[in-house]
Amino acid sequence: MPWFWLVGAIIAEVVATTSLKLSEGFTRLIPSVVVVVGYVAAFTMLSQSLTRGMNLGVAYGVWAAAGIALVAAIGALFLGESLTWVQVGGIALIIGGVMALELGGAH
Repeated sequence: MPWFWLVGAIIAEVVATTSLKLSEGFTRLIPSVVVVVGYVAAFTMLSQSLTRGMNLGVAYGVWAAAGIALVAAIGALFLGESLTWVQVGGIALIIGGVMALELGGAH
């Protein structure tokens, strides 16, 4: 069950971060509201995953790595942002680090 909450937190954070770009400095109402609601939902769901027994390091690592990868992909695919091979390699290293955190914590 903690993973369900973590996935929800990741989705909410990615939606909020994407909306932050679309809000144009909080000058557009709807994206600005989505930013606030999305971040509140993300932190609420992240706290629920922690309450249900997920380790903080793993939860935050997975949340951050997945968020970085998804936001970078959305930026490149839909917002006209660049994504170089060096950046892709960096994202892969972040994901690898989170996997090492998860695997290293398993006894």
